[in-house]
Amino acid sequence: MKRLATLLGLALSVSSVGLSAEQLSIERIFSSPSLDGGAPVKLKISPDGSRVTFLKGKESDYERYDLWEYHIESGTTRLLFDSDQLHSGPEELSDEEKARRERLRLHGSGIVDYQWSDDGKALLFPLAGDVFYYRLGDKQAKRLLETPEFETDIRFSPKANYISFVREQNLYVLNIKSGEEHALTTDGKGPIKYGMAEFVAQEEMGRMTGYWWSPDESQIAYTRIDESPVEEITRSEIYADSIKMITQRYPSTGTANAKVALAVASLNDKQPHWLDLGDNQDIYLARVRWMRDSRNLTYQWQSRNQQSLQLRQVNTDNWAQKTLLEETADTWVNLQDDLTFLKHSPRFIWPSERDGFKHLYLYNNDGKLVRQLTKGNWVVDDIAAVDETNKLVYFTGRKDTPLEKHLYKVSLEGGEVSRVSQRGGFHGVSFDKKAQVYVDRFSTINTPPQVSLHKADGSRLAWLEENAIDENHPLAAYQTQWIKPSFGSFTTDEGVELYYRLYTPKKLQDKHPAIVYLYGGPHAQVVTNSWAGSRGLMFQYWVNKGYVVFSLDNRGSNYRGKAFEDAIYRNMGDVEVRDQVEGVKFLRQLPFVDASLIGVHGHSYGGYMTLMSMFKAGDYFQAGVSGAPVTDWLLYDTHYTERYMDHPDHNSDGYEKSSVFPYAKDLKGDLLIYHGMADDNVLFTHSTRLYKTLQDLAIPFEVMDYPGKKHGIRGKQTQIHLNRTITGFFERHLGKNL
Repeated sequence: MKRLATLLGLALSVSSVGLSAEQLSIERIFSSPSLDGGAPVKLKISPDGSRVTFLKGKESDYERYDLWEYHIESGTTRLLFDSDQLHSGPEELSDEEKARRERLRLHGSGIVDYQWSDDGKALLFPLAGDVFYYRLGDKQAKRLLETPEFETDIRFSPKANYISFVREQNLYVLNIKSGEEHALTTDGKGPIKYGMAEFVAQEEMGRMTGYWWSPDESQIAYTRIDESPVEEITRSEIYADSIKMITQRYPSTGTANAKVALAVASLNDKQPHWLDLGDNQDIYLARVRWMRDSRNLTYQWQSRNQQSLQLRQVNTDNWAQKTLLEETADTWVNLQDDLTFLKHSPRFIWPSERDGFKHLYLYNNDGKLVRQLTKGNWVVDDIAAVDETNKLVYFTGRKDTPLEKHLYKVSLEGGEVSRVSQRGGFHGVSFDKKAQVYVDRFSTINTPPQVSLHKADGSRLAWLEENAIDENHPLAAYQTQWIKPSFGSFTTDEGVELYYRLYTPKKLQDKHPAIVYLYGGPHAQVVTNSWAGSRGLMFQYWVNKGYVVFSLDNRGSNYRGKAFEDAIYRNMGDVEVRDQVEGVKFLRQLPFVDASLIGVHGHSYGGYMTLMSMFKAGDYFQAGVSGAPVTDWLLYDTHYTERYMDHPDHNSDGYEKSSVFPYAKDLKGDLLIYHGMADDNVLFTHSTRLYKTLQDLAIPFEVMDYPGKKHGIRGKQTQIHLNRTITGFFERHLGKNL
């Protein structure tokens, strides 16, 4: 096991440091002001490059957001809009908006999102179901919508002459100047929805919208969703004082999906032209994007088995179609969001994993490959900007290490990739339209988010929020007890390098219990050198109580290349558990870890992994906390499950082996399961079926369910209760001697 000696030296060197008199508490972690310093979020540089706008939580309530701006030339920061002044009282969200925010993993209240007009002269932001419009220089924002209905997916048209939105399953446009409103569709109701993304598109495909403006705003493409083929399930949403019986169209794996049609309508006559997506209707509409000329529309067609992804082009002058390119795989093709059409040449940038790692490729608009722009055994995250004048592509990626995200650049002419960001850690960047300056939201595992403004070469122009941990910072009181975790890797007997993060107590005794925190599923990564928010603060809380806290990214997780992900294909819950067991074997070699007191905890896929670890590797895990777990992949949705498990008709044995139920009889240790009782993603049925199975086996276990809570189990007080419950469970079963 490499790096073990270095790790031991680090752990022992900090053993004599004393603890602060003021101990970090669970209540403080989830109270205001936020311990991460309240760094701004949703940072955007205005299209003219003159200012940076952002959302920031109130000091009195870090989950209620206001809209701020930083003026670059003057260096001044000011509050643009106080959400309380625009709307007071509770916000009553529609069911559609609640579901949409759950899919977006968007929490909080107030101004939770906003948009710049492309000309940089106006801002648009929804609030409490209506929308406000602010033109720079005006004294106040203008409310454009004030209706009893709850409008969603509200956006500017490209030239900001209109706003568009969905109301009661129909698509509308409103002329900002005249206030005149037009319905582009009128028969949306029941299973028929226009301009909206169906459930699996939102939850699993990352497509949150169902309509797209042409750049010259002369046309608009939109979807028609027919959910009538989708199986209706009846589930209960259990609240504190009531039970609602919900009829929901939920496409369980192996069953029918919604039918999706795509139309293009001219804003002049508003008459739709329905595109020919092919004879096979059992497909996915993954992405839609206009070319710069506003005449050609592209859409990404994905086969039901997700082994084929085609980029198709439609000429709206004559409706001729052709396939520009196709990606194929023996397992699955990952969806990406980086298709970028260049402004000043008939070319586009396309991301592909065809060589085993996500890289960027330059194509002519007719689909002919020009060149591969990036290559190597590392992955690109996202395109950040394209500077066509200087022929540069800026992107984030993992060239230096999979544990950090950096900003890089490469020439459109090809050549070497060079790193732009300077500090080691995680960089989230947002450029101006000309790719001359960018905002960097930076963090490390020990540094809460810092926000700064940079030139395109990486040199810093100004701090927007330095967020230094000085005597005034909320974290200052806890710095003497702060634990800096170590990162490392080891190679398994199968020859696979796995990365880990390890927290060790400052006062090392002979033996300490350990908590393994995991997720383990695809398209996710736990071990990163980035600020981990309230979860990271809980790690600090646990390690201060005397636990060793450990995380490992097993095969199947993200940012290590396609082969690393593909290991789970058609057999989930196997190789992931084997890798986590290798992590426990590593822990057992540490002289300060009690091999008989190792716990495991995770939520969602991590909840599933907790169960599979407890059931299949009970000799390695003595206690587990499983949150909102999948228990049987036949109960989960089509797009996610079939991507990794294939269709159940073709892999019935794999589905059986990937379910937790065949292994439940082998539970040896102590188990706590918790679930939101109104979860519409991983349905509460997953847990109740397991409750019944364990009861029928007469195997004792513990339960904590949350009335009215969705998959994320949101809410400050709820989070305090949940984390007290988890900690109390581990104290009873692992921490008796601490």
